[in-house]
Amino acid sequence: MRNALKRLAAGIAAASLSLAVSACGGSDASGGSAGSGGDGVPATLRIGYQLIPNGDLIVKDQKWLEQALPNTKIVWSKFDSGGDVNTAMIAGAIDIGLAGSSPVTKGLSAPLNIPYRVPWIFDVIGDNEALVVRNGVADLKGLAGKRVATPFSSTSHYSLLAALAEAGLSESQVKILDMEPPDIQAAWQRGDIDGAYVWTPVLAELQKSGKTLVTSRELAQRGKLTADLAVVRDEFADRYPAALKTWLQQEDRAVKLVRSDKNAAAAAVARQLNLTPDEAARQIDQLVLLDGTQQQSADYLGTPSAPGKLADNLHSAAEFLKTQQKIDAVPDLPAFQKGLATKDLANAFAAG
Repeated sequence: MRNALKRLAAGIAAASLSLAVSACGGSDASGGSAGSGGDGVPATLRIGYQLIPNGDLIVKDQKWLEQALPNTKIVWSKFDSGGDVNTAMIAGAIDIGLAGSSPVTKGLSAPLNIPYRVPWIFDVIGDNEALVVRNGVADLKGLAGKRVATPFSSTSHYSLLAALAEAGLSESQVKILDMEPPDIQAAWQRGDIDGAYVWTPVLAELQKSGKTLVTSRELAQRGKLTADLAVVRDEFADRYPAALKTWLQQEDRAVKLVRSDKNAAAAAVARQLNLTPDEAARQIDQLVLLDGTQQQSADYLGTPSAPGKLADNLHSAAEFLKTQQKIDAVPDLPAFQKGLATKDLANAFAAG
């Protein structure tokens, strides 16, 4: 698959090097966070985040985890895509990370089979991911022979391929380039690409001079839903359930802040994205944010006795990815149901 194994090996090596340089304390013999602060508290919690205007940036900005886990060193590492988060997970470089539903589907499938699970939905993707083209491209069919960039293995990549398929275009009819969001913005400014499927804040920059052909919200309405998901290493979740519970509660707190004090939430996101509060508020509104109670509904993660529809969505994404030869085989539905951390979620929001 276009030297995929070589790229994966190189990525793992890079992530391991980054861990050695920047992650305080490294990993213990079992691959978990270094040491224990006592009473089952991790000495270090390593989080992989992305510049997406959801509750995770509020938690980071407000230092709620640092306050709630005073005996744990919180290490925040920025990633540009879910594919990079998967690589870091394989390397044991982070404990919790943010990845889109497409890379999580790949992570739970062969050949990756990453030992992690999904305890939280950061957001259901809406208008914050879209396909933008230069003026002169009238519709999706006009992309034939054009150069379109997207981060491979991301939700944007999944959505781009779905949009092309709807238009009757095969992947081979479009020159699809694998680029991270910062590189997409630079390539757009140079005129090197004709379009891109990407997310905010880079999306907002492209929309200033380009035309939006389709958004992920529109594709979701046609059955191609995507979401930004949290993934936690199985080893960490099993060893430090109290820390995971605290993390989940802080994420829920952030969603509730968006609802109760939009100005404060927008100000926090604005600081993290270097935006004006008004622009941050606009970008937050492009997402669907769910609190802990909503996440336990049948439409999303569900409960330990009744896994939610997110598992069905991941299974459908796997079927699509298999047709694109992005995974070796489609796991059965129970494999994706097992990948939902419904017990961890229920424990975090149990009454009393």
